[in-house]
Amino acid sequence: MRKDIHPDYHAIEVKLTDGTVVTMKSTYGKEGDTLSLDIDPSVHPAWTGGSSRLMDTGGRVSKFKKKYEGLGF
Repeated sequence: MRKDIHPDYHAIEVKLTDGTVVTMKSTYGKEGDTLSLDIDPSVHPAWTGGSSRLMDTGGRVSKFKKKYEGLGF
């Protein structure tokens, strides 16, 4: 393996949106730096099973439902 081609892999602190601080290994910054997140697994709907509603932009969803309404879905 060639030397000096890989970034330094070290421990950093990750600050979540609720103020919780977690220590993780990363190539971000330097040893001991803090990375503050704007969106994290504790608030993002992809991980929390969010109940966000589907936006019908330009009537596309309505058009799709009307087109396939007789197929028994």
